Amino acid sequence: MKQQNDLQNTSAKDFGFQKKVWTIAAIFAFTVVMLLFINSTFNVLLLVLAGSLIAIFFRALSSFIQRKTKWKEGICVAISIITTLLIVAALFWLIGAKVQAQIIQLIDTLPKTIEHVKARLNDSSIGEKIIDELSSKKSMDKVRVFTGQFFQSTFGVLGDLYVVFFIGIFFTISPQTYTKGIVQLIPIKGQTKAQQVLDKLGEQLRKWLKGKLFSMLVVFILTAIGLAILGIPLWLVLALLAGLISFIPNFGPLLALIPAVLVGLLQSPHTALLVAGLYILIQFIESNFITAFIQQKLINMPPALVLIAQLFMGVLIGGWGLVLATPLTLIVMILVQELYIKNRRKQST
Repeated sequence: MKQQNDLQNTSAKDFGFQKKVWTIAAIFAFTVVMLLFINSTFNVLLLVLAGSLIAIFFRALSSFIQRKTKWKEGICVAISIITTLLIVAALFWLIGAKVQAQIIQLIDTLPKTIEHVKARLNDSSIGEKIIDELSSKKSMDKVRVFTGQFFQSTFGVLGDLYVVFFIGIFFTISPQTYTKGIVQLIPIKGQTKAQQVLDKLGEQLRKWLKGKLFSMLVVFILTAIGLAILGIPLWLVLALLAGLISFIPNFGPLLALIPAVLVGLLQSPHTALLVAGLYILIQFIESNFITAFIQQKLINMPPALVLIAQLFMGVLIGGWGLVLATPLTLIVMILVQELYIKNRRKQST
């Protein structure tokens, strides 16, 4: 009898051990499948994030209109979308011809400017070494690989923009449909917390986007004024480029600086230095005053963390990763704070 009980206990232990092994194997397999799925579809998730930012902008504008007019929500949403599209179309119509002419001039000018820079660099031994290094096959291959990775997209550039725009429109029209759908996927016990987290994400992203658009406008105005004072002929297109690219922190100002300095070199090296100094001054103002003011209104994102996220996202995903690294970092920080840090503080108290 005792021997039979021992056998039953042993078999029960073996079954319990096997059950644990299979449970761990199932969890591991599920994790691997989910990681592979996210890796394969991460570009699509970034497009969804970009569409969400557009929806946040439209909803914020419609809320502002509704507060001022007391009109119905649907009417205010329609006004926000139509007004934005009309403003964008009007800007393209009013300054499009001039910008197009300046872009054509910039494209025609850049080869001459590059040759001019090469001629000046060839006057010194250090300059010759720089040209040899940059024009080497190894360097050209690196640039080609980086460019290919940076400009990679899911459906092509126009296709991505099309998808982002319509995702933004759909999210704008009925955001509750999608947020409620996400909440319904969560167990009932955690649905209240999930709704709170989604509300927190929407609020913080709205504040961040508002601050970023204000920052881009300031960069455009300051750059346009500065370049016009310096007498740079392509000041409008260069200022628009600087304002738009400033959406990308850290790397945006560097990308905008290159064509501006090249255009400045057409006049003289002294003008190019003045242009570089202007861009550095504007970047200093934007980073230390505007960005600092914006971060007072939301979670303070460490600059090093944003830079690291940009490097990883730019290398792994390409252009979309570099552009959306900052809002993605903000989302991760909010999720960590709401789902982990606050719970840990409650448990410690």
